[in-house]
Amino acid sequence: MASTVDPAFPHSITISLPLPTPRLAETLQQSLAVDQELSALVVREFRTQGATLKVYYKATTARMLRVATNGAFESLGTLLRVCEELDVGVLAAEEEEE
Repeated sequence: MASTVDPAFPHSITISLPLPTPRLAETLQQSLAVDQELSALVVREFRTQGATLKVYYKATTARMLRVATNGAFESLGTLLRVCEELDVGVLAAEEEEE
């Protein structure tokens, strides 16, 4: 997404989530991208850069941006718990390195 302010969507945020592997970042991106944004007042985009998932949000109001990002964090939390349960080696390897 462009870094210039869009007059139709003046409020924006970028969420960068570092993950243990690029494969996990891509899996999360694909899982999140399936669902369309519920409001036409919010636009989002997902990208991966190596092992980092980037989520870009733009909204018409600060309230809509807050609601959308809260939903994104809930979804990310759920997906990470599922990955931890089903893909034991991915998240466990990160804990061992620390």
